[in-house]
Amino acid sequence: MDHATQPDPATLAELLLHVARASHAEEVGGAQMTAAQWTALRFFARANRTSRTPSAFASFQATTRGTASQTLKTLEARGLLARRRCANDGRSVLFDVTEAGQAMLAHDPLRHLSRAIGGLSPAERDALGRLLPDLVARLAQMRGVEGIGTCGSCTHYEARGQGGYCACVAMSLAPFEIGQLCTRHSPRAATASG
Repeated sequence: MDHATQPDPATLAELLLHVARASHAEEVGGAQMTAAQWTALRFFARANRTSRTPSAFASFQATTRGTASQTLKTLEARGLLARRRCANDGRSVLFDVTEAGQAMLAHDPLRHLSRAIGGLSPAERDALGRLLPDLVARLAQMRGVEGIGTCGSCTHYEARGQGGYCACVAMSLAPFEIGQLCTRHSPRAATASG
């Protein structure tokens, strides 16, 4: 693609914003969930065990802790999230998705976007899978906040057998945890491609 046909960054940003809005436009049969509530439910379903806190969700949602807490209180009152005390620090709370929350996620409006992404060619999905995490990392760096990502692309991660180890929290990771979201993500430097 030559310079004359390269998309304008502002146009690409607007298209990304449109994808986000369109993916939340569908109201699911009486669910009456806001976009922030869907985001919270999704986040806690995908977050690793150290990132299931109100502060981590606030960071992920790029909002204040107070606003995030209101969203979490609503989901807890609806029985979609359950609050528990952190075993290591009795002052901290963690949230888990309940069975009702898992059932609600089966109707997640984002499923249409997931299907659309699934319809991309393997090469297109691979490119998107490389570009979006880099974009998230760049935006976090510009905002001066910690990034969001998964273990496989994090400098803190060390593969060990089928699982791994996170040096940031000094914790062994089970295989299923490696693909979960972490709010302490530190992206590895991108490798140069020819």
